Amino acid sequence: MTKGGKLGTPGVCFNSREHNHCAADLADVFSSGMAPRTLPSLAHALATAPDLDAALIALGESLADVDRGARLALIQYDARRDMLRQRLEPTGAMVESSSLETTFDHLPEGIRKRLLTGGEFVDLADRTADYVRLCGFGTAVEGGVLALRGMQMDGALGAMLALYEPKKIFGSRSTERLAPAVALFDLAYARLAEREAREEAVRTLEDVTQRVHGEYVRKLGALEGELRVIRDTPRELPTVDPALAVSLEAETARATEEARKAVRRAERAEQQVATAVHQLEQAHVELHRRNEALRQRTRTLYLLDRALTIDAETTDPRELADALLTLVGDDMQAQRCSLMLRAPEPDYLYLAAARGVAPNITEGMRTRIGDGVAGRVAAARQPLLVQDVRDASQHPLLRDQYFTTGSFISFPLVYHDVLVGVVNMTNRAQRGVYVDDDIERVRLLGLVISLIATRSRLPERLIERINAR
Repeated sequence: MTKGGKLGTPGVCFNSREHNHCAADLADVFSSGMAPRTLPSLAHALATAPDLDAALIALGESLADVDRGARLALIQYDARRDMLRQRLEPTGAMVESSSLETTFDHLPEGIRKRLLTGGEFVDLADRTADYVRLCGFGTAVEGGVLALRGMQMDGALGAMLALYEPKKIFGSRSTERLAPAVALFDLAYARLAEREAREEAVRTLEDVTQRVHGEYVRKLGALEGELRVIRDTPRELPTVDPALAVSLEAETARATEEARKAVRRAERAEQQVATAVHQLEQAHVELHRRNEALRQRTRTLYLLDRALTIDAETTDPRELADALLTLVGDDMQAQRCSLMLRAPEPDYLYLAAARGVAPNITEGMRTRIGDGVAGRVAAARQPLLVQDVRDASQHPLLRDQYFTTGSFISFPLVYHDVLVGVVNMTNRAQRGVYVDDDIERVRLLGLVISLIATRSRLPERLIERINAR
């Protein structure tokens, strides 16, 4: 990217000293060399991918941005046969599929052990030429490097990711630059593989149920036919042999017992089917929970990226305050929100940014710490969540004609035990109610805003600009 971009437009500069400080404090979130802007879009594409082909195409597009000369393929592994059975390679907007049918032990034992654990690329280095054709890339190009990475499902190897790239004299390896994208793809692969396994289990269960029911119906029909033949036999025939009659009675008793056993087997089969359906429902609930957790992690990465990008792009304190407030307000769907920062005067806060507030409330207005909702939150340094204002009639917000919902959050901004300010949110979209989980989301954003405001000296710079007017 080039220098000099505005917020939300191309041309972003990521070289400011303040941004580097923020990135150092959040290094556990961003550990890659890839541009942070591409991670949210890739995460969204992988989270919404309907199948493995769509996820592979999204990963292939990320690889094309990193190195257009590199090639990527996903090789499916059959654990029951210990075979590499199918190769999938993204090519543009399509995925080319081919059959390998190669045993897994063709790879060296040390590489196999590392692939079974997964988690990182295994570089074949000078052994690339020996295995590049095994992975379906054709004849090795001189200077090319092959790397493999295990993809796990339920703790076992489900596939391996093969990356073949030209050797570079300068610059980092494509495997290093693509590592964050591959980590996101690993989560998507586990989700898609689990869904495929669940669908296969449902199909197998339906086939077994149909076979058991068909066998039951067939045997029951045969027994009913035998019973009808026995019942239709004239009893008044004087030529009936008593021994034959005894034999027929015994056969009827045996047939009745067989019918009873068949009914019991059918009942047991129905119980097994009901148990399996319950287990499938539980698996679906767990899959939904994991998918929701992945969505929340993706949203968190996006918000952190947006906050750091705002800090890197904006030098004007007014724009920085408005952008930080918009970030937390949009995430919490607050139609009315405000950001209050520590004033130069002791024990006072001033209004730094706001939206949806009354017309007579202007920026720079002071609030004493300990007075009002924001003042009491600043004094206690504890977040305040009110779900229904009818249960909190002592709050001044009840007398505010612009307050349209019964729920609000007021959260203190503290950095290294120093009060930075307070952020307030209310009037949630569609008359929603804030809950305890929302406090945790605001806590994460509040830490980031406190860090950025402190490192950029936002309270001092903004109040100087307001006073200069």
